[in-house]
Amino acid sequence: MPQLESFIEVPSGSDFSIHNLPYGIFSTPDTAPRAGVAIGEYIVDLSVLEQVGLLPIKDTPVFNQSTLNEFIAQGPIHWQAVRAAVQNLLIAENPRLREDAALRAQVLVPQNQAQMHLPVEIRGYTDFYSSKEHAFNVGCMFRGADNALMPNWSELPVAYNGRASSVVISGTDIVRPSGQIMPTGATRPVFGPSQKLDFELEMGFIVGRKTSLSEPVPVEIAADYVFGMVLLNDWSARDLQQWEYVPLGPFNGKSFGTSISPWIVPMAALAPFQCPAVTQEPKPLAYLQEPQRHTYDIQLQAAFVVEGQETVVCESNFKYLYWSMAQQLAHHTVSGCNLQVGDLMGTGTISGPTPLSRGSLLELNWNMSQAVHLSGGETRYFINDGDTIVMRGFCEKEGIRVGFGEVRGTVQAALDFPTLAAL
Repeated sequence: MPQLESFIEVPSGSDFSIHNLPYGIFSTPDTAPRAGVAIGEYIVDLSVLEQVGLLPIKDTPVFNQSTLNEFIAQGPIHWQAVRAAVQNLLIAENPRLREDAALRAQVLVPQNQAQMHLPVEIRGYTDFYSSKEHAFNVGCMFRGADNALMPNWSELPVAYNGRASSVVISGTDIVRPSGQIMPTGATRPVFGPSQKLDFELEMGFIVGRKTSLSEPVPVEIAADYVFGMVLLNDWSARDLQQWEYVPLGPFNGKSFGTSISPWIVPMAALAPFQCPAVTQEPKPLAYLQEPQRHTYDIQLQAAFVVEGQETVVCESNFKYLYWSMAQQLAHHTVSGCNLQVGDLMGTGTISGPTPLSRGSLLELNWNMSQAVHLSGGETRYFINDGDTIVMRGFCEKEGIRVGFGEVRGTVQAALDFPTLAAL
């Protein structure tokens, strides 16, 4: 992998090297939301580069916008052209931006002076269930090892349609949801705040091309429909979900909040970190068979932050997933369901083969049978009010690091019932 150097200093261990250049939407006190890419501790303002003619323009300017949807809709060839142009402007050998102090002052925005926003308008959100280890763990708890996986799990990428309106950017507080809970031994449910609030360590990918109604995406070309990836925490109220999910699946137990990281890492930046995918048995049906089956070596972690002390409670990896993004898209559209640019697809909880790689508290505490120990001596089974959950992810090889930054959220107390009734 060829090493590139930027004239912008990138701190050691930074997720945002010149090999990455993830896309996001940011604003400052003096500017409206617009598009940028991250490098080191800076954001490169793409709207300025576009305005001064240093970026290729396909049809009309697209970066002085509050979302990336119009840029993404221009397609893979233009994604590649813009990425190449930005990377070329930032390399140490190119004097164009390096030697123009006035332009640099307009283009380079310190990240600590910017506010990040949702990078895309998300019209649809689908959450898959693609980790075999996660599905097996959960199945073991509730059905036993012999019946852990449902008969269809190894035949298709199981999923449900989530709530796009409650997808929020990292840093947004999550209010503890309330709903119906069936207490053990009771004959009727009660109403109240969730007592089993959980995180789910996931990743998501952003759909980059729209399709027409009834137009399936063949698995052979499905990768061309993926713009990039984000970290994703699909918060889960296990007690609400356990009562409501039969027969139609998750609803209030999931719809109250899904957090994503602000930076979309393009697939071109992840390409050097491809690795073999897990073997699938039985062999999938023909429409899900990939000509070249691979995945990505993305190291993941989830941590609690309680009273300023951080404890990593999970370390997993994207490569553990059983169903690939291409298979997920192919199955999603085989019925004729159409895609929109900016649609978000979640992987489902990403668990691995070891106890530390279990990607949710439900697995880490094994259905309330073992506590999770935190720094400072505290323990948790599920998330308390005031707790912050932080997730991180990165790829690293041959001295090159490409990362996603982080997605974090702090849980706030549930609204009380009189407040709910008055809304």
